Amino acid sequence: MRRLVAAAILAVLGAVSASVSAKPSDQWQLELSGSARSNGVIVIRLSPIGADPIEVTAQIAAGTSENMVAEALVEALRLQLSPEVFHAERVDGEDVIIRKARGAADFDLQVISNSVEHVKIRPDRE
Repeated sequence: MRRLVAAAILAVLGAVSASVSAKPSDQWQLELSGSARSNGVIVIRLSPIGADPIEVTAQIAAGTSENMVAEALVEALRLQLSPEVFHAERVDGEDVIIRKARGAADFDLQVISNSVEHVKIRPDRE
């Protein structure tokens, strides 16, 4: 019973901290590092102010270099997001910039999951 109560408290605290830390921006940078040591999936959630969240999924193959992981993520973003709302591009080889389109709402960004071994993703508000 104590474990159940402790788990419930941690879940509530996690939800509260996630909502407190949400700071939408007009642009985000994803800093990627490491080459893929396994097949896997990266899931990114974009949450525009006043709109439903959008999840983007990128499939990554084992052996994909850091720069090509960034390229695969950009391609997934371009295929799965409306160009009237978002623009994605690769910069400095291994980084990804995601910007809102002109007139679109600022958005929050979260890395929901990353099952690709050795690939690290650090989102930064720009």
